[in-house]
Amino acid sequence: MLNLIWAVMIVLAVLFGACTGRLDQVTNAALDSAGEAISLCITMAGVVALWMGLMEIAQRAGLIGKLTRGIAPFLRFLFPRIPKGHPAEGYIATNIIANVLGLGWACTPAGLKAMEELARLEAQRGNPEYLEMEKGSGDGTLKNKDIRHGTAGQAGGHKKAAGEGFGQQESAGRGRRASNEMCIFLILNISSLQLIPVNMIAYRSQYGSANPAVIIVPAIVATLVSTLVAIVYCKIKDRGGKAI
Repeated sequence: MLNLIWAVMIVLAVLFGACTGRLDQVTNAALDSAGEAISLCITMAGVVALWMGLMEIAQRAGLIGKLTRGIAPFLRFLFPRIPKGHPAEGYIATNIIANVLGLGWACTPAGLKAMEELARLEAQRGNPEYLEMEKGSGDGTLKNKDIRHGTAGQAGGHKKAAGEGFGQQESAGRGRRASNEMCIFLILNISSLQLIPVNMIAYRSQYGSANPAVIIVPAIVATLVSTLVAIVYCKIKDRGGKAI
């Protein structure tokens, strides 16, 4: 969908420039924007390297582990139905910590893994929409589904090519409904309390701001309010286990 939007915008810009006799300005703007994009990428690469390095140091020093254990009660409050010690808890904690520190790039892999584990949890709960999650992983066997139908021993008839299994999982996933835990995690991720808005500071620095870090306090206030609203909304909608 995004590809279509960008394609339409580009075509409209070219047509507008041609119709108004400003096609040369469109060309110059495209070239200038390409140069600015490269400069921004170089700036952001430095910022990413710095903060990702600090994140790695914190992880090796045990700070991330301590923070994860520290927010465990908060996670239990938000996700009471996730079994204690489930892998999803660790990925969710890592994602939240990275978001709070403003490391959007570091939180993405953890967020994807958290969603995978939450989907696997739904399969373990017997949700028919997610039973295909256990299909095609590694050797292509139908794990949960076979166990429930008592056919786990018939592995010969269940071998699938990796590409075919992935395609079936993808098509099956189109009709799935997100669980409450997935919705809460996504809403919390979007609200994203940030103590250090690294992205915005880097952008402001790139475009010549006299004081790029002046937005830290307003950003903390804004993201704190959005996170509190998100938590209240999720807990209200999640009462009694009703679907969000």
